[in-house]
Amino acid sequence: MKIKPNKEEELVKLFGSTSRARILTLLYNYDGKSFYQREVMFETGLSLQAVQRELSNLVDLGIIKKKVSQNRIFYRINEDSPLSKPLREVCELAQEQ
Repeated sequence: MKIKPNKEEELVKLFGSTSRARILTLLYNYDGKSFYQREVMFETGLSLQAVQRELSNLVDLGIIKKKVSQNRIFYRINEDSPLSKPLREVCELAQEQ
């Protein structure tokens, strides 16, 4: 998952952190897929601590859901969130040429 540098800068300004921008972009790019923490870490290039902190924040905000399965915690977009559609559109725009 790569975002053009200037697009990532725009997302960071909008979302308030590089971690949040990268995680949301990842989750929206793989619509419906659940990721565990280390997958998010490897896909985004973020530290495990940054991933854990931001996933917790996003769960608290209701933007993503977490589910425990096979001793792992999986995260995915909360489609029931009223913010889901606008956030998806923003992340998709960042991917466009």
